[in-house]
Amino acid sequence: MHFSGIVAAGLACSRLGAAIPAVSSQTGDSLYKAMRQRGRNFLGTALTLRNETAEYKIIKQDFNSITPENAQKWESTEPSRGNFTFADADRHVAFAKQNGLQIHCHNLVWHSQLPTWVSEGGFDNATLIQVMEDHIKALAGRYKGACTRWDVVNEALNEDGTYRESVWYTTIGEAYLPIAFKLAAKYDTHAKLFYNDYNLEYNNVKTAGAQRIVKLIKSYGVRIDGVGYQAHLSSEITPTSPGPAPNQTVLEQAFHATADEGVDVAYTEIDIRMNTPATPEKLEVQKQTYERVAAACLAVKRCVGMTVWGISDKYSWIPGVFPGEGAANIWDENYNKKPAYKGFLRGIVGW
Repeated sequence: MHFSGIVAAGLACSRLGAAIPAVSSQTGDSLYKAMRQRGRNFLGTALTLRNETAEYKIIKQDFNSITPENAQKWESTEPSRGNFTFADADRHVAFAKQNGLQIHCHNLVWHSQLPTWVSEGGFDNATLIQVMEDHIKALAGRYKGACTRWDVVNEALNEDGTYRESVWYTTIGEAYLPIAFKLAAKYDTHAKLFYNDYNLEYNNVKTAGAQRIVKLIKSYGVRIDGVGYQAHLSSEITPTSPGPAPNQTVLEQAFHATADEGVDVAYTEIDIRMNTPATPEKLEVQKQTYERVAAACLAVKRCVGMTVWGISDKYSWIPGVFPGEGAANIWDENYNKKPAYKGFLRGIVGW
């Protein structure tokens, strides 16, 4: 794995804080080994480095890729113009390197978790493009050779498939998408470049919007390697979901909508929530949902991998955003495997 000079120097600095734990092998079932046996590239988890030994053991056993949960987002890495704060991002990249993990880097251009100096800066078209380039140059350049994949643009679509009214779209127009991908390719020639969004799994107008984005970027002669389907789904009707996750046929059709445009696809942020508290019956339905989500990926040749959005329910983002919902991950709050683990594994291996 090649690192640019600035990364190599940065990772060696004492400012990375406490030592990052290496983790040892375990035996038994393994999600990522099952994926590799099926000829796919990765099985990952979102990660925030914290003092949780159980997480590191699970990562070694079940995952070969991580996505920094928040450490590489704009507000964390450039809180004011030209002031770059890389310490936390460096820790996550160092952890991946130390433990032989792929890293799905997340993300370069997004409307959310954006500092107000960008979102409310009042920049004209040319200046905002320069702001974008400076940021992408700093991040993608620093981690060149470290990132396996980059989420270049995140969540550019409304639910009806139209473009979201972000500072990027209102100032630059739809051209901001190919511009962002062109800049990412310029400053990191190694990483696979992804567009990433949620609610693409229903094969509806929003899925068609992602297909349109792929075509747009390619029409500019710019490289796009994949589309990330976040898969923040539910196993039952909840106040914030239209109903249970789609059936396997629809999930596969949604993947084909973009894969058939000549790009890879992946599940990038899987969690499957329910109305809490969880019951044995609800956990069984969740198990079946995880199984068909995994099976849909394995049924589509260009689905290169999957990432779950966190390991344990202990740190899930769901209850804080959707009160009364949760239990969305495949380990419970005490790091015990839930029935969902078996369902997810079964969907991978095709028992």
